[in-house]
Amino acid sequence: MKLPAFRYEAPGTVQEAVEVLGRHGPDAAVLAGGQSLLIEMRYGERSPAVLVDANAVVGLDALRMQDGTLRVGALVRHADLEGRGSDVARRTLGDAGPLGRLLRTIAPEVAHPPIRSRGTFVGSIAWAHPSAEWCALAALLDAGVGVVSRTGDRTVAASEWFRGRLRTDRRPDELVTHVDLPLLPEGSGVGFVEHRRSHASFALVAALACVALGDDGVVTSARVAVAGAGDVPMRMTAAEEELVGVVPDDRACGTSGDAAAAQSRPWSEPHCGAEYRRHAVAMTVRRAVGRAARDAGRAGS
Repeated sequence: MKLPAFRYEAPGTVQEAVEVLGRHGPDAAVLAGGQSLLIEMRYGERSPAVLVDANAVVGLDALRMQDGTLRVGALVRHADLEGRGSDVARRTLGDAGPLGRLLRTIAPEVAHPPIRSRGTFVGSIAWAHPSAEWCALAALLDAGVGVVSRTGDRTVAASEWFRGRLRTDRRPDELVTHVDLPLLPEGSGVGFVEHRRSHASFALVAALACVALGDDGVVTSARVAVAGAGDVPMRMTAAEEELVGVVPDDRACGTSGDAAAAQSRPWSEPHCGAEYRRHAVAMTVRRAVGRAARDAGRAGS
């Protein structure tokens, strides 16, 4: 299908971009990777009067450590986070410790290589699909989403950013410039598991976990998040509470999975009923927590 008619703008700076967005507001859409936006336009789901191409904007392709966080610029591609990017990106991921390890684990599961070469991490956060892996990562870490407009800039916590399926806290005149991912403590273990019908489809459910162990093997802190468990990515606090203070054996991992399933808000669709999705939440969380615990054990040995 052909794209609808639109005016094309290619600003070279953040200031130029926000000036365009300030003039056109809800009539404008920002193009970074375009792997979701262009599909929506082809199917008539979106018809922006102005397309603001951010690919020439200086400074948005940075991936760097900053004040205890990994800052991911709006033009950092999925491929950069799986180690197929520049030497600088690969070194930065290596310096990011457990977070870098988690990013490299998740990235190869995002779509296909051509999409990962063009699509962007921040674009996924801005699109806010409830089954997107990167959105679940943002929820896991309560990442900070940086946005800029003509009137100033602000940072929105992930817990406030996601407002519903494909809805965020972004205002029409704002440009998302970066996402700050807090670094995970050294020695933490990370785990990621997803379940989907085929490699070509979105995950039905994806679970992420981060676990820290004491010298006695007891969990001292835990983070768990799930994509596909509700209309927004969900931090599974009930699962975390079940883990802290216990040895993460099969029973504890199963209990955390059951707690996550109870907290989930599943929906039905033609290929996945709500109860099946709830069961998938329990199973993926159980396995992700188990992997994180084993990873923590290796990190501490």
